[in-house]
Amino acid sequence: MTDYTPPQKDMAFLLNDVIGLGGIPAAADLDAETIDAILGEAGKLARDVLAPLNHSGDQVGNVLKDGVLTTPPGFRDAYKHYAEGGWNAVPFDPDFGGQGLPWVVAFPVMEMWQAANMSFGLCPLLNQGAVEAIHSHGSDALKAAYLEKLISGEWTGTMNLTEPQAGSDLSAITTRAVKQADGSYKITGQKIFITYGEHDWADNIIHLVLARTPDAPEGVKGISLFIVPKFILDENGNPGARNDVKCVGIEHKLGIHASPTCTMQYGDAGGATGYLVGVENEGLKYMFTMMNNARLCVGLQGVAVADRATQAAIDYAKGRVQGRALSGAGDRVAIIHHPDVVRMILSMKAQVEAGRAMAYEAARALDLAHTGDKAMQARVDFLTPIVKSWCTDMAVRVTSIGVQIHGGMGFIEETGAAQYYRDARILPIYEGTNGIQAADLAFRKILRDGGAAAQAWLDDMDGVCARLNAANQNDLGTLATALKTNVTALRAATQALVQSGTNDPDRVGAIDAPFLHAFGTVSGAAMMARRALAAHGGAADAAFQATQMDMARFYFAHILPEAQAALDVVSHGADVVTGFDIARL
Repeated sequence: MTDYTPPQKDMAFLLNDVIGLGGIPAAADLDAETIDAILGEAGKLARDVLAPLNHSGDQVGNVLKDGVLTTPPGFRDAYKHYAEGGWNAVPFDPDFGGQGLPWVVAFPVMEMWQAANMSFGLCPLLNQGAVEAIHSHGSDALKAAYLEKLISGEWTGTMNLTEPQAGSDLSAITTRAVKQADGSYKITGQKIFITYGEHDWADNIIHLVLARTPDAPEGVKGISLFIVPKFILDENGNPGARNDVKCVGIEHKLGIHASPTCTMQYGDAGGATGYLVGVENEGLKYMFTMMNNARLCVGLQGVAVADRATQAAIDYAKGRVQGRALSGAGDRVAIIHHPDVVRMILSMKAQVEAGRAMAYEAARALDLAHTGDKAMQARVDFLTPIVKSWCTDMAVRVTSIGVQIHGGMGFIEETGAAQYYRDARILPIYEGTNGIQAADLAFRKILRDGGAAAQAWLDDMDGVCARLNAANQNDLGTLATALKTNVTALRAATQALVQSGTNDPDRVGAIDAPFLHAFGTVSGAAMMARRALAAHGGAADAAFQATQMDMARFYFAHILPEAQAALDVVSHGADVVTGFDIARL
């Protein structure tokens, strides 16, 4: 099994030289030395504690017996190490025990957890969303009762949306919440696909549950959000009586075997005690606070697992001797000397580096949005479906290439390449499928505001083109020409979508996925160009500068052409979908 090496140099380069921390109040006291210290300590935990458990956890999985769930050996101790180190508190409000660091610094830290052990990292990811929802929408009493211990990691949080009959259609949920005389609610129903709905790591598990009150309006307008703790808090705020909620089953999955995916039953003994978050019938809005946070983090998971697969592929290719060099006879060589293997590795590496930069850029926008910057709120809203979808589709492609580079051994579990591929496959599905992300981008993020946020992002990419031209050395001007061509085409496609979309939504739905892919691919090119610019004009060593330029050139030559192909589908591919008679299928 290949060890995991946290890419701390690349992470620091992005934070200090490409993305930047300017304008973020929480970053005011952070210098390069402090960032290096944070990344270094996180890297030790990821490399030395979490990564060694990744393969064994995948092989062993979880055991549910008599309602008690046991996680794989070593995971509980690893979580204790993680929580005691303060890592759960990194981006949260200091008033509740958080460290108050910006999200753009928290993202590389979280990337390490996900790359080292994605099954482990899912628990903090869901907990993070629960903290955000309670902090944003909960009453002072709920915040006082739950936030400090969720932030410390003493307790963990979940997100309970999906039901067997509903899937992604939240308007169809039937879980009920009946108000009691003391102001609490009795919750009855069943939720499925609940990540870490039960485990043996923490003293309490705080479920955030979507449900309907008896007189709620139909559809999504009648959904409310409730806190339902595994153990009801006593008068001192400590876990007391067991609530009427239990895990009745765990799923047997393609991947993320060490992460328990639970079926949760509420109210078998009369109703689980729940507490309303905010006001009734506003639950979907509150839940989107969790979901939007989680969607960005799932995109980051895609970057992480793709990076882990890339590291494994490079390591294997350097050691696997097979065949002779194409340039002549001589001794047999490691496969990394074969041009097609080099091409595959560069494809993996370029896509990972583009995705990492996009995810961190979205995190920076999130930090600035928290200062009240409405333009940055529009930016993070716009980037969320792109980061989630493009980075997770990328992860499936990259981990598949990783299997290919390993050859037959890639299909064998002992190398680890197959696990990265299996784990990555969930990413385009959960937290809103990538089809939902494409619809979100087209209908909610572009048509709703007339394309304003999209055009602002395209304006920024035009600015990158100008910077490339101004620093026209080492082929930067060539990159400018290619990027400008694609930005112009994407701008025209966006304008056409705005002009025609409201008249024929089915046509938009037929091409919104390739439209998102084009946006993500061109955005990735802009980020690769920014990397090359920062290395060219910065203090990076010569080898690092050369690598950044080479990776940008590779991305522009091998990956960016996918954008124009996708835009051709956007222009000409709708009719064959909308006009097809599905009765013939």
